[in-house]
Amino acid sequence: MPWPGRRRGRPCTTPLRTALDIARTEPLLEGVVALDVLLARGVVDHPALRSAVRAQPTPRSARRAERAVDLADARAESPQESRLRVVLALAGPVAVPQHTVRDPDGRFVARVDLAFPDQRVAIEYDRAWHGEPGQLARDRRRLNALVAAGGRCCT
Repeated sequence: MPWPGRRRGRPCTTPLRTALDIARTEPLLEGVVALDVLLARGVVDHPALRSAVRAQPTPRSARRAERAVDLADARAESPQESRLRVVLALAGPVAVPQHTVRDPDGRFVARVDLAFPDQRVAIEYDRAWHGEPGQLARDRRRLNALVAAGGRCCT
């Protein structure tokens, strides 16, 4: 891909080329984290990124780039969720990010960070703000609602 021009007097690449370079050169875990952010913000889209990976003129780091693009997901909401999702995927199970859980009557229960819907397993990545006053009680109520809806949760 050519240089698209200059910005503030410096040469720069397109967002797509930047995403491709990240996919090819960064360690897989951190590359996916960065791609998740670019996808979520609409800087690049998955079909164009997949096409760019396939169209690479040389195979240098092509396998790493393909794997990173396959693992990237615009639904990720934090770097730690992305990392956890990738670690799980590398171990075998592929989690669904930002999954909506409903009770048997179809009513909304919660939106969870990661889920294995067929197994009715939800995974929440609790960040530092979960230690704020009153948050533990809210988290427990939410967990109880998820379990009452027939799920199993991991935090």
